[in-house]
Amino acid sequence: MKSFIPWIGGKSMLANKIISMFPDETDRYIEVFGGGGSVLFAKEKHALLEVYNDANGQLVNLFRCIKFHREELQREISGYVNAREVFEEIRERINMCGFTDIQRAAMFYVMIKISYGADGRTYGCNKKNISPDYLSDIEKRLKTGAGVVIEHKDFENLIKVYDRPKALFYCDPPYHRSENYYNIEFNDSDHERLNRCLKTIKGRFILSYNDDDYIRELYKDFDIISVSRQNNLSRGEYKELIIKNF
Repeated sequence: MKSFIPWIGGKSMLANKIISMFPDETDRYIEVFGGGGSVLFAKEKHALLEVYNDANGQLVNLFRCIKFHREELQREISGYVNAREVFEEIRERINMCGFTDIQRAAMFYVMIKISYGADGRTYGCNKKNISPDYLSDIEKRLKTGAGVVIEHKDFENLIKVYDRPKALFYCDPPYHRSENYYNIEFNDSDHERLNRCLKTIKGRFILSYNDDDYIRELYKDFDIISVSRQNNLSRGEYKELIIKNF
């Protein structure tokens, strides 16, 4: 199934390629930088324990509301239309106090859906289907088996908590020199902190990055695979790297 929301750097076009590289013996699957969850949703079940994590609190709140309050969230979203005035009003109000988690999740959902390139900053000026009907399927996926654990933690702490010999971490951090597209700060020290953390884990990792000399040097001791996809921010082909420790 597809993700319910567009996301900058989303992996919808590379999800199957990434999944094809997953090891067979995995008892826990952890998405460290979950984003729109394209890889998570591309398969019915990745492991007995599945974890979705993201640093964006609004996004995590949306996932939690879909899992636990889907009907109420659908009703709230249904009150919105795709219009510039609606987008600008949401932008002004979403971080104010006084809203319930469901109200905030609905605003965030609509804001991302109708913004340009899912950036949440500028109105998209085109027709977008903001129907919340598909959220019923997403709720079922998030509740499959034991259900997906939804976390909102720093990546290093998350990795240390869930690391086991048969754990698989999929990491899709903000790309080097593309961090300004995201609302969460991520700088060179964070890229290097992630690198140090992944070097010490007991489990396995698959890491997505842009094809960048800095990243190639940082991960030169690991298996680096070159791939490409269509760029969802501009026309043309975008070169990427898939890095793994197995």
